[in-house]
Amino acid sequence: MTTAELGIGATQPVENPASGPGEPLAHADATTLTRNERLDRLPFNKAHRKLLVASGIGWAFDAMDVGLVSFVVTAIAADPHFNLDATQKSWVLSIGFIGMAIGAALGGFLADKIGRKTVFTATMIIFGLANGAMAFSWTLLALLAARFVIGLGLGAELPVASTLVSEFSPTKQRGRITVLLESFWAVGWILAAMIGYFVIPNTGDWGWRWALLIGAIPLIYAIIARRHLPESVRFLEARGDNERAEASVRYFEQASGVKAVPSKPAKKLAKISVRELVSRKYLGITVAIWATWFFVNFSYYGAFTWMPSLLADQFGSLTKSFGYTLAISIAQLPGYFLAAFLVERWGRRKTLSTFLAVSAIAAFLFSQSATVAQVLCFGMLLSASNLGAWGVMYAVTPEIYPTRMRAAASGAAAAVGRIAAIVAPLLVPWFLTMAGGNKSVAFIVFAVAFVLACVAALFLPERTGASLED
Repeated sequence: MTTAELGIGATQPVENPASGPGEPLAHADATTLTRNERLDRLPFNKAHRKLLVASGIGWAFDAMDVGLVSFVVTAIAADPHFNLDATQKSWVLSIGFIGMAIGAALGGFLADKIGRKTVFTATMIIFGLANGAMAFSWTLLALLAARFVIGLGLGAELPVASTLVSEFSPTKQRGRITVLLESFWAVGWILAAMIGYFVIPNTGDWGWRWALLIGAIPLIYAIIARRHLPESVRFLEARGDNERAEASVRYFEQASGVKAVPSKPAKKLAKISVRELVSRKYLGITVAIWATWFFVNFSYYGAFTWMPSLLADQFGSLTKSFGYTLAISIAQLPGYFLAAFLVERWGRRKTLSTFLAVSAIAAFLFSQSATVAQVLCFGMLLSASNLGAWGVMYAVTPEIYPTRMRAAASGAAAAVGRIAAIVAPLLVPWFLTMAGGNKSVAFIVFAVAFVLACVAALFLPERTGASLED
């Protein structure tokens, strides 16, 4: 499905939101528009595409790292130097999510204080360095310490990137663009599966170390990203930096061939305490989005971080397991593209709840799968529906809070989700024991978690077509 088929990049008239649909820009008094309204009226242009790709590549590196650990931990467990048992494997998986929980909360807070662009770049450097450190680890303690630091960088970057892209996206296409940003996660996970399939088994005892060194590439990309990412206009205005905010808006207007007419200086926005997340105004929204994040994270990370190991146990071959996981990972892409197509047609809430319901069904069917054909069929359905839901969830979260707390609120929701990501991999060995070593109990539990996430999503506000709140 191309970007044109998704409604991205198609030529369309630029409207004046202050005057009504269909009125051309040439007849509008642009000085009556705020900078955010000037951004919202633009069609998708090369500046948006550049931002999407630059942020998306960083997102893909994140996914590659998270995906790699599920393959790496299987290889480390088989390394005679480590010889990890099931509990030690689960800790290598979960320690990164502890870092991600802390990083998500801290990164969102810092992004509202010092800027989205600054935090995005810093986090990529952190997890790039830590990947290199993990590659040269020779003790379990060193592995865990490096993985924790990797988690700090990963956790901070994801909500910041989605917030930045959301704040520059035109209102009518914001959900679709954010879902497409999330689709880069599938690219990264597929790269991880390819590295797991081709690199780790074919490079001897150092296979998993070479895989982690590949994961250090974000160090180089961080330098490039720093030069090509704009800072959020809403953040700059909130800080009172109207000159840089104006320059950023003009850059996007020029990309659409729109004549720039300066807005009136924006008033510096009053600060909002993060405690407002649980105030009477936002409590219901916060509970709904936190519950959605928690149960989606629980199911996703419980299922996919253990999948290579579970399939290796079921079919008795590490190489075959990595190949099956690669095929299941590729199914993420059509899931994202379908979600991107539906999110502006059906709306956020309907699309998210539908994808979560399908995920619940797929997880249950996967729990009962015995043959290779069943594993691939239901695994690919689970992969497509689950990751499509992730895309919509990242689109929804920044929309439901105002600018001054948007990144912090997104980070807080992600941090709650990471708590589930910590717990789920630790519980999988217990689920396996209950089921006599097979995956049935684990995936039935994940199916129930998807149902709970679906119910929570039904209580989220519908923001399709609405401008972001300042």
